[in-house]
Amino acid sequence: MFRSLRIRNYRMYAAGGIVTNTGTWLQRTAQDWLVLDLTHGSASALGTTTALQFLPMLLFGMFGGVLADRYPKRPILITAQSIMGLLALSLGVLTMTGAAQEWHVYLMAFLLGVISCVEVPTRQAFVVEMVGRGDLPNAIALNSSIFNLARVVGPALAGVLMYLLGGPGPLFLLNALSFVAVIASLVFMRASELNPAEPVPRAKGQLREGLRYVLGREDLLMPVLLIGFVSMFSQSFSMSIALMAREVFKADASSFGLASSMFAVGALGGALLAARRARPTRRLLFAGAIGFGLFQIATGVAPFYPAYLALLVPAGIALITVNTAANASVQMGTSPVMRGRIMGIYFLVFTGGAPLGAPLVGWLSDLAGPRAGVVLSGALVLVGTGLAVLLTRLITSRVRAAAVA
Repeated sequence: MFRSLRIRNYRMYAAGGIVTNTGTWLQRTAQDWLVLDLTHGSASALGTTTALQFLPMLLFGMFGGVLADRYPKRPILITAQSIMGLLALSLGVLTMTGAAQEWHVYLMAFLLGVISCVEVPTRQAFVVEMVGRGDLPNAIALNSSIFNLARVVGPALAGVLMYLLGGPGPLFLLNALSFVAVIASLVFMRASELNPAEPVPRAKGQLREGLRYVLGREDLLMPVLLIGFVSMFSQSFSMSIALMAREVFKADASSFGLASSMFAVGALGGALLAARRARPTRRLLFAGAIGFGLFQIATGVAPFYPAYLALLVPAGIALITVNTAANASVQMGTSPVMRGRIMGIYFLVFTGGAPLGAPLVGWLSDLAGPRAGVVLSGALVLVGTGLAVLLTRLITSRVRAAAVA
């Protein structure tokens, strides 16, 4: 389960990741609470914030993948993490001084999304350079475990800290400080123990080359399309936890943090189970997607808060199962010289759906209540799973026909 940790560079990276991911979840929880405070509980404003954070990936995500293939990945990551820390510091100062306004949060969310366009595909493509192809599925699952361990600790800790420190402002400052850990882990890695891919020379048509590569491979296209439909509404589900806790069950800040942590407990369990598997299967991919849709619907109709909390655990297991299976399937099936571009496409699809799904669910939640928004999200995940199968068959058959012609 933990075999990738025998590699020194990856151990350092994982240790830094625990700290900075915990800081990230402190900020995400604080940001949701800040938006609700500034807008007097507006679900649409919360959906807009989520959309703005992921919109840049939809617009520029593929270009970030091209940069990841063209240039050494470690310097890119150090630069990106430094800028993200400065953004957290800026929002913290604005909040602590009482100057924060709704548009400040929107701007910071958008800028964070712009940096993520480069940082996310580069970080994903960098994993194989630390651990090699043989340990890649295990390292992907452990990364997910680290992320979700932070997701367990972060929101619950955020709720307590907001209560003790009098608001969300100090949490942004703590997140800014947490970036020191991951930057240090990258700086002090042993370059001689890395296995960097050869940088791809600058040339015309590299974006189109990446797209053709995915469209011509059913084993890559299927998980990419499936994760696109799932993630379109998984991002809004995380947003809906705040709405359900605050507006439906009338929970305070600490109880809201508990709800987020229950979802993360399931996600952490799913990630650890994934770390034991040598290679993901297509059956596992579909089981995770269908399970997530069904459990979303179940949480939307939960009659009381303890039942809602209990249902968040299997929902988290299902979501992380489909996420890790899709990520590992795509990375294992991709050539090293194409990995940055393919991961750029993957995360364009993975995060690019949020600007569509989050405002829709936020609008419906304002119109018909948070329960209706959650139930609709689950139903659309189930519909999207079927559409992914149909679209994959349609696209690959047309690509093959065009190649023959």
